[in-house]
Amino acid sequence: MSEALRHRPAHAVVIGGSIAGMLAAAALTPHVDSVEIIEAHQLPDGPEPRTGVPQAVHIHLLQTGGAEAINDLLPGSIDLLQAAGAHRIPVTTNMVIYSPEGWYRRWKRATHYLLTASRDLTDHIIRQQVLKDPRVTVRTHTRAITLLGTRHQITGVRVRAADNTDVDLHADLVIDASGRASRTPQWLSQLGITDLASDHIDSGLAYASRFYRAPVPTRGWPVIGVQADPSLPRPGNAGGILPIEDDRWHVSLMGAPGGQPSGEPGAFASFARTLRHPIMADLLQHAEPLSDVRVTHSTANRRYYYERLTPWPEGLVVLGDSAAAFNPLYGHGMSVAAQGAVALRDELTTGLLPGLARRA
Repeated sequence: MSEALRHRPAHAVVIGGSIAGMLAAAALTPHVDSVEIIEAHQLPDGPEPRTGVPQAVHIHLLQTGGAEAINDLLPGSIDLLQAAGAHRIPVTTNMVIYSPEGWYRRWKRATHYLLTASRDLTDHIIRQQVLKDPRVTVRTHTRAITLLGTRHQITGVRVRAADNTDVDLHADLVIDASGRASRTPQWLSQLGITDLASDHIDSGLAYASRFYRAPVPTRGWPVIGVQADPSLPRPGNAGGILPIEDDRWHVSLMGAPGGQPSGEPGAFASFARTLRHPIMADLLQHAEPLSDVRVTHSTANRRYYYERLTPWPEGLVVLGDSAAAFNPLYGHGMSVAAQGAVALRDELTTGLLPGLARRA
């Protein structure tokens, strides 16, 4: 038997049914016998809102590296997304963006692209592919409450079901993909692993977002955006319109402290009119609102430096927002999670050898 097979883990547990969690499961399935996903809420059957994802109401895009990472883990994903209505936007060929230096130059030959769709659709396409693998199961309405094991070796996770009963799930590998609400820092502290360094940078940016019925078919429609100008003597504000499935526009407006958008429907278009250029406000005059306005203030950047901890227990890996969460303004979150899952898969090619968790 090869070294890889001798050390092949039998069972993995993934905390969180998010995109990061689903992609982690996709990374694990070629290397384990079974994967169990622990999810605190119910997972929808179709492209519908998933409880516990407040950022889903704001504009989402996949950068080229993220889209290709997902396609690497789940072949055919890009085609499935586009067939379901996602838009492939060449960068910067089909982008109408007003920056502090003026309009983006729209290059004719693009080397990169964006995929734009609702977060609900992207979630659904990924979830559908991952869960059709019989090696992957999900425990819904279940919360992870602590890690099992020692400061040197994690052996599983204790979970609490909806009826308040606790169950110990033993695993050869535990992946924390629970997002911004991750409890791993506290769980490590309970095991005697302390002094976790972190960075936290909060610009105070607030988002207000809304879905619209576009006044024209959106196939071939560009990304529209007005960026903030830091040289102006006022709180920065910005906005973007993304074409998404079903001939809709997903619109987000952003404002810094002292100039944040509100959740009042009547104030949405008025705030768009305060941007540095009227293009968004003018376009919205011709579109039909399809949803209420949703506001989010949880936009801080936060990174945990787990790689600096000594010791780091075998059998535990942290992925996605659990490790590093970004201001949505950058459009990096899903792409970073996807590339993290690819990195995990690549580390697993030699089996669950000592040091894998540290390398990952």
